[in-house]
Amino acid sequence: MAKVNANYEVVYIMDPAMGEEAIAAMIEKFKALVETEGTVTAIDDWGKRRLAYPINDLTEGHYVLMTFTAVPGLPAELDRVLKITEGVMRSMIICKDE
Repeated sequence: MAKVNANYEVVYIMDPAMGEEAIAAMIEKFKALVETEGTVTAIDDWGKRRLAYPINDLTEGHYVLMTFTAVPGLPAELDRVLKITEGVMRSMIICKDE
């Protein structure tokens, strides 16, 4: 069966107390993970923003939006890595093709 790529978007919120260098390293880490089996279309770093509700007693977070195309199994692996990575407060992956 042929591999079929689909378009995805992921938004993740990181703890802004990590510092700019650590945040940039995290963004690069997730980009490299996607590029193992897909192609990153765009990374939009929204920066520090106020959260709608407190998460772990924090009222601000560093938002990043990444769009990519990948094989259907990659988003599950990316979601797993996002959930276990220290400093990532929330994340959401959606398929834009559905």
